[in-house]
Amino acid sequence: MTEITTALRNLLDPADKVYLVPSQNAIFVQGTPAQLLLAEKLIGDLDRLKKTYRLTYTITEMDGSKRVGTQHFSVIVVSGGRTTLKQGSRVPLITGVSASPTSPHNSQVQYIDVGLNIDASLDEYVDGMKGIRLRTKVEQSGIAEEKSSVGLQDPVIRQTLLEGTSILTLNKPLVLGGLDLPGSTRHQEVEVVLELAR
Repeated sequence: MTEITTALRNLLDPADKVYLVPSQNAIFVQGTPAQLLLAEKLIGDLDRLKKTYRLTYTITEMDGSKRVGTQHFSVIVVSGGRTTLKQGSRVPLITGVSASPTSPHNSQVQYIDVGLNIDASLDEYVDGMKGIRLRTKVEQSGIAEEKSSVGLQDPVIRQTLLEGTSILTLNKPLVLGGLDLPGSTRHQEVEVVLELAR
């Protein structure tokens, strides 16, 4: 409503009065009949519901040619908006130890998020193209079995990151990318499907 009010103030005659009344979910416009018709048309053009979409990410893990597992994650994204999904754990990491007379072993701890993070934003019909632009970041991280050589208590975090921009068509799957997992014969493939949310 604030954006529409600002647009009306910028596009209508400076003598016209435009007031936002948030408690009533209304915009009050005072002006000539021609300016009121223009204001009505502008409000009709600007005040449209944005479409809501469901993005389904499929992460398939392969070991050689054998499928090890498949995971599906769905998020709802409004056109022009952004959605983030996080699934995992918070792992404590000791960043320092202070020795003082009152508390001889006071550890300083920082927490690291490990697991799956998906960040998605959508824009409709970009640059005259019939499609929907998806900006996405898929990040998977976990604690490796080996220990850090810096400190025995410090974990080694393995991370896989896929980030990019794609043009999607409704109901057509698109492979965003594939990744070989370091230190193994495993491979991950990330696919996404865009659907209208019901």
